[in-house]
Amino acid sequence: MAGIHRRRPGADDLESATDTTAIPLGDDIWMSPGVSNAYAVGTDAGRVIVNAGLVFEGHLRKKAFAGIGGPTRSIVVTQGHADHWGAVNALRDPETDVVMHRNYRYWREDNAQLMGYRVPKTSFAFQTFSDAVIEHLKTVDAASIDFSFPEPTTTFDREHRFDVGGRRFELAWTPGGETTDALVMWLPEDRILFTGNLFGPLFGHVPNLMTIRGDRYRDPILYIESLNTVLDYRPEKLITGHFDPVVGADLITEEVTAMRDAMQAVHDRTVELMNSGADLHTAMREVKVPEHLDIGEGYGKTSWNVRAIWEMYTGWFRHKSTTELYGEPTESVAPDVVGAAGADSLVAAARTQLDAGRPVRAIHLTDLVLAVEPTHSGARAAAVEAHEALLEGTENFWEKAWLTKSINDLRKD
Repeated sequence: MAGIHRRRPGADDLESATDTTAIPLGDDIWMSPGVSNAYAVGTDAGRVIVNAGLVFEGHLRKKAFAGIGGPTRSIVVTQGHADHWGAVNALRDPETDVVMHRNYRYWREDNAQLMGYRVPKTSFAFQTFSDAVIEHLKTVDAASIDFSFPEPTTTFDREHRFDVGGRRFELAWTPGGETTDALVMWLPEDRILFTGNLFGPLFGHVPNLMTIRGDRYRDPILYIESLNTVLDYRPEKLITGHFDPVVGADLITEEVTAMRDAMQAVHDRTVELMNSGADLHTAMREVKVPEHLDIGEGYGKTSWNVRAIWEMYTGWFRHKSTTELYGEPTESVAPDVVGAAGADSLVAAARTQLDAGRPVRAIHLTDLVLAVEPTHSGARAAAVEAHEALLEGTENFWEKAWLTKSINDLRKD
């Protein structure tokens, strides 16, 4: 099969909307594009909004949906990340029913207490976007924006159903999504399924079971079960968190089955290697998605998912070295290594690794030198070349962002 990831835009196309356009998707459904899309479903009694975008996008979404379906009867939030709930307070009316899964508290509190850790660990990947937000906020009254978390009026556990203006809405919990409060919304009469970012931002790609910005692990088995939930609906149109809908029951079934089977294969092979006595890094190198499934890696990576599966099951101790048990990292002995071997000798060894096509090993060596002599020009130059070699070989959003940041940092005076 030719994966849909080859025909849909990639992660580099994720950007914020700066206009007030509502795009018709048919079936009286409208999309307001942004960091994550927001949708309005028209009914005879008012509109139902699915996701709201980031907090600063609220006035844009409000204008986009103003003429659709009358008052806002309900807002459904498909997961606990801020690009889904941020603008709820700007879009809700006094009588609006705001619906979330009951696990919303778990993610709200998790993010609130780790804000100081996660924001700096995320910003490197979204610098261009962050600059655009800053410029955009200059055009609005920041004092008018409600930054508080929107408390829901309705929560549920497994399933929830409601009717508005003659349309039936059915919600189901999908704990294998990016957050454990993830849900999907089904319109049974139209056979349309809203999935938010259940698949990640890029449909047709492997998920991130653990993002490098820092997050809790996603359970691969729950992810597989959640994709089975999608398949059970047999939707004719899939409306995701980003980009245009995916249309056609056969196409949707083929693609979701491939993503499910890819994760199952990666999970099973990882467990097999764990039981065989192989080590983590061998598994990261060897486990691949079966080629016939043709799944993209534009946002998540299989090697990272292997590590997430391994550590989710076993924790952090790898039974490799006594040093794992204590608070002394490898870099604590960098002065001893550099003092014994010499900085120039280690840089020469890094160059040898580069010439042999092993840029990661080169970075291991330059890291030791730069931990002791941060301005060593030879180590910086070799490290830049090693990062550039890795950058040339990837299309992954997070990997590209990290490598680019590292190169820029190494080139600073």
